[in-house]
Amino acid sequence: MAQRHPTTQPSSTSPSPTLVNNAESVGVPASVEAHPTADSTAIIQVIERAALNPDVDIDKMERLLQMQERVMDRQAMMAYSAAMAAMQTELPSIEERGQTNNGFYATLEDIVDTVRPILQKHGFAVSFRIQTQERGIQITGVLMHKDGHREETSMLLPADISGNKNAVQAFGSSTSYGKRYVLCALLNITTRGQDDNGNASTKAGIKTVTAFQAGQIQRLISQCPATTQEWFSGKYGSAVQVPYSDFDKLRASLTKRAVK
Repeated sequence: MAQRHPTTQPSSTSPSPTLVNNAESVGVPASVEAHPTADSTAIIQVIERAALNPDVDIDKMERLLQMQERVMDRQAMMAYSAAMAAMQTELPSIEERGQTNNGFYATLEDIVDTVRPILQKHGFAVSFRIQTQERGIQITGVLMHKDGHREETSMLLPADISGNKNAVQAFGSSTSYGKRYVLCALLNITTRGQDDNGNASTKAGIKTVTAFQAGQIQRLISQCPATTQEWFSGKYGSAVQVPYSDFDKLRASLTKRAVK
């Protein structure tokens, strides 16, 4: 005579079987979206149950996996924002120890040496992508957090041919210059004094935008049509060369032209 085995009842913390069998709800409690950190485990449990259920179709599994990805992305973004907020209170103003004929500036080495241990403490890392384009050199900075979220910003610069530099030196100078401003924009870093070592407007005594403002302008420019980008390049050259007095008006104008 066959023995009857007792049916195991699901615990109070496990997803209900009806969540897996219900194709419309895709097996995810409503509270998952509101509490992604606490409920990500519940989604994984639902997916495991669904995988063992022969009645679950592929479409339902795909919707479950998409829900899991959204929750994980939200978790990563929340962790990034919390870590960034904590890190901001520890980032100091960088002393301008570099010098050219036009003034002083914070060197890339000083910026990196200052922020590297703080970045590591809060789970961040920075990398750069360098691309040679027809109109100059594009430097893209990527700020990555250990939980997976990342933010990036780019800056397009002409080759720095000042001081009779050869082609290789011009490329290296513009790359270093761009990395400084991109890194400052990503981390909202300030320097002690105005960094005025790179453009004609500064030579004329015109105060230019801060590194953070230059980053805002560059992000807007990257979202504008090619005609707007060409106009901007002809008028200002690069984001770091925009006069401080033009910032508010220019930002408003670029915001209207940016492709949504």
